[in-house]
Amino acid sequence: MATNIGIIIILGLLANYLFKSIRLPGILGMLLAGILIGPYGADLLKPELMRVSSDFRLIALVIILLRAGLGLEKDKLKKVGRTAIKLSFIPGLIEGFTIAFVSMRFLGFGFTEGAILGFIVAAVSPAVVVPRMLHFSEKGIGADKGIPTLILAGSSIDDVFAVTMLTSFLAVYTTASVNVAGQVLTVVSSIVIGISIGVLAGFLLVKSFSNFNMRDTKKVLYILGVAILITAIEDFFSGTFQIAGLLGVMVVGFVILEKTPRAAKRIAEKFGKIWIFAEILLFVLIGAQVNIHLAWDAGLIGALIIMIGLAGRSVGVAFSTAGTDLNLKEQLFCIIAYFPKATVQAAVGAIPLSIGMPEGDLILAIAVLSIIITAPLGAVGISWSSKHLLKRNQSAGC
Repeated sequence: MATNIGIIIILGLLANYLFKSIRLPGILGMLLAGILIGPYGADLLKPELMRVSSDFRLIALVIILLRAGLGLEKDKLKKVGRTAIKLSFIPGLIEGFTIAFVSMRFLGFGFTEGAILGFIVAAVSPAVVVPRMLHFSEKGIGADKGIPTLILAGSSIDDVFAVTMLTSFLAVYTTASVNVAGQVLTVVSSIVIGISIGVLAGFLLVKSFSNFNMRDTKKVLYILGVAILITAIEDFFSGTFQIAGLLGVMVVGFVILEKTPRAAKRIAEKFGKIWIFAEILLFVLIGAQVNIHLAWDAGLIGALIIMIGLAGRSVGVAFSTAGTDLNLKEQLFCIIAYFPKATVQAAVGAIPLSIGMPEGDLILAIAVLSIIITAPLGAVGISWSSKHLLKRNQSAGC
């Protein structure tokens, strides 16, 4: 397995460099490298690595969400709070139900099956979006109106919402009934519990750091360990109640920034260095999960459903940002930034198949196709549109 990790690192670095040299996002090269060496390509990765790849991807995702939290300043978050809340559920809701209705028309799905497909596809990929928004925030791109903070906050909760909606419709499918009020309460409670755990963990870490003198490197390891344990708590209680664990992870970083801003800046820089390795591991392994044969099976109809879903999501983003101080160019950027799919689809795309849904193969195929279409489209779109639609600020504030 160590040899495989070496292959992933070398190919990931080369792919990242080659794609950046032709002015394309490096993550696109890493995704394609993963497809090339994965089980559905040249099959160079050992089965034992693929079995634990979800754990590696989770750790990488935790790292980038901690970085996101360490970059969320309270004043900036207050400025975009109301819009971020709207962005956290309106676009996903419209996209999920748009795909549900379209799949009923094009694929002959029932409404429940269509909604399961819709909310698998609907989740935005924080792995694609968060690193770019952090970069823009550091460079002052779009920062005068808090656009990077807006996308960071909204897209992170978007995932929580999409997964909760998916869980709800899976419950409808398996039990033929659902308590709507109960599901709404589940969404709210999962967010509240996740935030509460993150706040508690953040305060405990800050208190520990003030009582015990330690190097920043050790602080980073403690923070990372606690964040991974938060996701473990989410898994442990998944059969009883839902916890927005990844949201809690981001809150840990936010609390540390608020309580110890100077130390948080140094810690964020160290997480940035770790991310160089974690990013390669994450995107190459996501690519390795992509079954291009299944994507081919989804065909043009699958691609059409995905694009119609993106159109619905775009309407949701436009509605959520209407009436704000964002101009049309900046609203268009927000729409493009909400395109990418990857992380959630790779994690949950096979669930319908695993529970015996007759439509499971097709749902998985469309989930895979959504990664192939939207991850490159979103990555390239974010890179291009940031140069043409956003302003670079001279001031550090927003």
